[in-house]
Amino acid sequence: MATIERFEDLIVWQRAREVTKRIYQITSGGNFSKDFGLRDQIRRSSVSIMANVAEGFGRRSDKEFSSFLNIAHGSVAETQSHAYVAMDLGYLAKADFQQLYVELDEISRMTMGLTKHLRNVR
Repeated sequence: MATIERFEDLIVWQRAREVTKRIYQITSGGNFSKDFGLRDQIRRSSVSIMANVAEGFGRRSDKEFSSFLNIAHGSVAETQSHAYVAMDLGYLAKADFQQLYVELDEISRMTMGLTKHLRNVR
């Protein structure tokens, strides 16, 4: 496997970036944009996913990277939880919710897979 030298090369970070962009788009219109609390929370939790992947990678330690991936994993679950609220309030259509949930679930699996890999490298 090739050595990754930049966090931008990590597929998990790329996927998290795509989801964050989507969340910003979704939350910029309609009633969602007016619900400042939920809008800001779901944005912050999605940004946290990609930020923790990047920060963990930047620590240059498998142990610390693994720890930050666990935090990113938690932020995925938080984002999914906020998406349920958005759907329940009618801010997010069920089909959009399902697509977003699947994308977040993929990121979740990727963070855990990378964490497992890092722990087995030692």
